[in-house]
Amino acid sequence: MTPERDTARERTPSGATASTRPRTRLDQPRPPRRRLLPEWDPEAFGRLSERIARFLGTGRFIVWMTVVIIAWVLWNVFAPGDLRFDNYPFIFLTLMLSLQASYAAPLILLAQNRQDDRDRVNLEQDRKQNERSIADTEYLTREIAALRIGLGEVATRDWIRSELQDLVKELEERQDGHGVFPAERSAGRDADDR
Repeated sequence: MTPERDTARERTPSGATASTRPRTRLDQPRPPRRRLLPEWDPEAFGRLSERIARFLGTGRFIVWMTVVIIAWVLWNVFAPGDLRFDNYPFIFLTLMLSLQASYAAPLILLAQNRQDDRDRVNLEQDRKQNERSIADTEYLTREIAALRIGLGEVATRDWIRSELQDLVKELEERQDGHGVFPAERSAGRDADDR
C-alpha cells in the first residue's frame, strides 16, 4: 500500500463506530478552551481568604469597624443636609454591614476548610510517624529480648570468676598433699556438673 492510501483510510472511518468528526490525537495536549468565567489560582485565593479571615478575627478590625460606624453615623446626623448621604434610618449603612457580613462568612469558612485540610495532613503524618515509632520500639524490644536470651547462654564474668576460684582452690588442695592434678579427674568433674 502506498502512503496516500493509508492517510485516506485514516480520514474515512467505516463500521459501527464511524463518525464524521475529525479524529483527535491522543499524543498531544488539547488546545485551551475559551472560558466565559475568569480563571484564578485557587491556592492564591485560599491564601487571600485566610489573610482576610485572620484580620477579621482581630481586635484591630473591631476597633476600625467601630470607628467607621461612629464616623458614618456622626457625619449623617451632624453634617449639613446637602452633604449627608445616608439619613436617619441609616439604610445604606445597614446594607454595607450586611454586604461585609455576606462576604466575611464564606471567606472565614474557606479559611477554616483550608485549616482542616492542613490539620488532616498533619494528623496523617503524625499517625505514620507514630506507627514507625511503634514498629521501631517493637523491633528494639525483640532485639533486647534476643540479647537477654543469648546472654543467658553465655558465660558471665561472675560465673567465670567463681569457676576459676574453685579451680584454684582445688589445685591448691591437690598440691598440698594429694598429688592428683585436675586433668586426671576432669571426667569425674564433668559428671558432677551435670
